[in-house]
Amino acid sequence: MLNISIICVGKIKEAYLKDAINEYSKRLSKYCNLNIVELPDEKLPDKINSSIIEIIKKKESTKIIDSLKKDSYVIALDLNGKSISSEDFSKKIDNISLNYNSNISFIIGGTLGLTNDVIDCSSESICFSKMTFPHQLIRLFLLEQLFRGFKISKGETYHW
Repeated sequence: MLNISIICVGKIKEAYLKDAINEYSKRLSKYCNLNIVELPDEKLPDKINSSIIEIIKKKESTKIIDSLKKDSYVIALDLNGKSISSEDFSKKIDNISLNYNSNISFIIGGTLGLTNDVIDCSSESICFSKMTFPHQLIRLFLLEQLFRGFKISKGETYHW
């Protein structure tokens, strides 16, 4: 069975998001072994500038890189990544699991995003939207798209 890790910065505090994440995690258990790794986010000071932003991003990115399994196919979720359809996402997951690896790690950065170090150590990066969303919502979006992708791959009716 495919092993999927979601490495993300920050905890989910809102009950409604926790409930939705738990629901999709339960649904995904039929298709893969799912592991969500929550890394602590760095606290943002009241006054912030570009050098503080870079320091915070670097600290969070180091935690992310340290959490990656060496044998994993790594996909960063990044605004500058490639936009793909749900069908193409499904094909991508199938292709990776058949031709590359049975371990896929998705990376979701914190509020300030990812450093180039994280992007460089990723096998590829994808973008769910050019719009900006809270990273907590992106986690839910990713789980839903993984579920949708498995349903598409199996020819099941969820995606219609």
